[in-house]
Amino acid sequence: MDIDLQRKNNHRLPQIRRSLLCFSHLRWNFVFQRPQHILTQASRCYDVFFFEEPIFTEETTAYQKSYTSTDGVTVVVPHIPRHLNGPQITRAQRKLVDGLVESLEATPALLWYYTPMALPLSRHISAELCVYDNMDELSSFRGAPPRMMALERELLRRADVVFTGGQSLYEAKQHRHRNIHPFPSSIDKAHFGKARLAGAPSLDQDRIPGPRLGFFGVIDERMDLDLVDRMAALRPDWQFVMIGPVVKIDPADLPRRPNLHWLGGRDYKQLPHYLSGWDVGIMPFARNESTQFISPTKTPEFLAAGVPVISTSVRDVVRPYGQLGLVEIADTAEKFIERAEHLLARPKDEWLRKVDRHLSGMSWRSTWQEMRSLITETREWRTSGPQAIHSSESSYV
Repeated sequence: MDIDLQRKNNHRLPQIRRSLLCFSHLRWNFVFQRPQHILTQASRCYDVFFFEEPIFTEETTAYQKSYTSTDGVTVVVPHIPRHLNGPQITRAQRKLVDGLVESLEATPALLWYYTPMALPLSRHISAELCVYDNMDELSSFRGAPPRMMALERELLRRADVVFTGGQSLYEAKQHRHRNIHPFPSSIDKAHFGKARLAGAPSLDQDRIPGPRLGFFGVIDERMDLDLVDRMAALRPDWQFVMIGPVVKIDPADLPRRPNLHWLGGRDYKQLPHYLSGWDVGIMPFARNESTQFISPTKTPEFLAAGVPVISTSVRDVVRPYGQLGLVEIADTAEKFIERAEHLLARPKDEWLRKVDRHLSGMSWRSTWQEMRSLITETREWRTSGPQAIHSSESSYV
């Protein structure tokens, strides 16, 4: 056949979209954060399947439910009988994963991990590349399974490329993988920029007087509840608005004061409307093992919303935000109050110009594009480099 005609015919063939199979410890509809942002961008290039941790039921057989999110990601939720033991749970999930992979038109292009705990049900799957997006040091979180550190060692051996959720986590693990890269939290500027618009509704905050100091995010062992309580006690005329689901701690342990408002979780789309009604943002993170390597996504989100923010001395907030004068740093309630008084009195115009200059090159789309470029380089290196003899099949058995 004429070569030009063959090329023309090949061009007419329908192109199969490759798949990305993600294993996550977070639920898609929990809090919209790093995995949701990155995989939403990835769905422009891949058919993305987001495999969640199981829901346990009283039924006798395992099954899975799936739905397509508004962002174009297929969310797969395994339902596992409650009476099964540990090995049986793993086998049941593995069977469900196998069924999902068999339904695909081709071998997955990418296996994408947010948790090493998914290895026992997926280590046998063939794929072009294995990616570990190490967004947090999960082994230091409350309730972390004892096996997690051993499974992470295995995942680091298997992964072709590793991303970290912040600079400090990269520095801690840079010697554990030959192809590891830091990707600190990025920002959806257009979304959070809505908070700067005049007249944005503040919803159920209308009944809360000002000045308002606010937090949004997961409320768990990473929050210094004593610090929050002390701040509220020092300034009973200020209102502290706390938005987010309470997990891994007893809600009864939350401090209660007339000026402390625990509003619970709110939809991601609503957040700019709440932030528009805040005078100061607070990030009262505890200083413990669970916060040693965090890179809070809410840092640039507060800034994009135009809300001055105070944080405890989390390393990835101090560097670069504190050093650049974009975020105030305080580790005691008294210092928080002092810095808040300063922010309430300070004109915002010059600070906002500095903020916008810093955020100008940041977006989740550019984060994904940089990740995708590294994935492409890694694929090419594996195909033509000195390690090409190690096929993707042999890497995942």
